[in-house]
Amino acid sequence: MLTPQRALRLMIEVIFVLLGVLVVWLALAGRISDEQRHNVSWLMLSGALVLWGLRALYGPNKWWARWENWTRGLSLTLLGVVMLAISRVPFPWVAPLLATAGVLMLVRGILAAAMVFRPR
Repeated sequence: MLTPQRALRLMIEVIFVLLGVLVVWLALAGRISDEQRHNVSWLMLSGALVLWGLRALYGPNKWWARWENWTRGLSLTLLGVVMLAISRVPFPWVAPLLATAGVLMLVRGILAAAMVFRPR
């Protein structure tokens, strides 16, 4: 049986899976514009994701949650790096990088959801 804490973590990971599918769909459908990726808010969000991911990697861990923290931290750091790259590459590269960001979120959600059901 799922405890309330594990159920909440599972729902968060399901949201990551759905968000990843949405981002991949947007990238493949070509529903992206060029002006949004050069805003300061895009750079702030990508920098915040990198810092948040590094904090999750560096932060104090319980020994049983080490893999969960590594999955979360590494995925957030990579997502922030991909978002920084999206702001600097030519426009034809934006859709594949955006799809990569979506796949990162999708894989993170699936792996972390599987870890919720792992016995302690």
